[in-house]
Amino acid sequence: MDPFLTLLHSFSSGLLENELASLKFLCREKIGKRKLESVQSGVELFNLLLEQQLIARDRLAFLEGLLRSIKREDLISQLKQFDEEGEASAPDDQPDVHERPIEVICENVGRDWRMLVRKLGVSEVKIERVVAAYPLNLREQLFQSLREWQKWKGKDAKVTDLIKALRGCHMNLVADKIED
Repeated sequence: MDPFLTLLHSFSSGLLENELASLKFLCREKIGKRKLESVQSGVELFNLLLEQQLIARDRLAFLEGLLRSIKREDLISQLKQFDEEGEASAPDDQPDVHERPIEVICENVGRDWRMLVRKLGVSEVKIERVVAAYPLNLREQLFQSLREWQKWKGKDAKVTDLIKALRGCHMNLVADKIED
């Protein structure tokens, strides 16, 4: 699979409806109004941008400008990482030392997941983005929020921080399961 297309697909799945509308508005001068009216997803918009040769693997400035306009710094950092490394590094594709603890947390933390994620320092804006992206799936909301925490912390994301946050939220049973 083409890493650039994989990256664009990843971006598309993370776009909220109002963000897609804003992107379409920003592209009006480059892509005809009639074509933009039929666009229903980020994939369709990115496909048009590729066809018009406004974006490409080695032509990322226009895409970066669009993402900056809708204030998606998280996607800009992924784009810059792609540009530096030459390949997509979607967080969902990377196995890491947190996989097991995150599974345990997702299996054992219920409706109080927001308290845990806030304790970890994830912003309300990111929490709301995740909730909007997965409105009917509580477990996926928690999983994606923990992924946001991982992306934000990077190499400083430690299992001990997860355990400390769980204990701070009085979720000692889950913390014990992770320690085992």
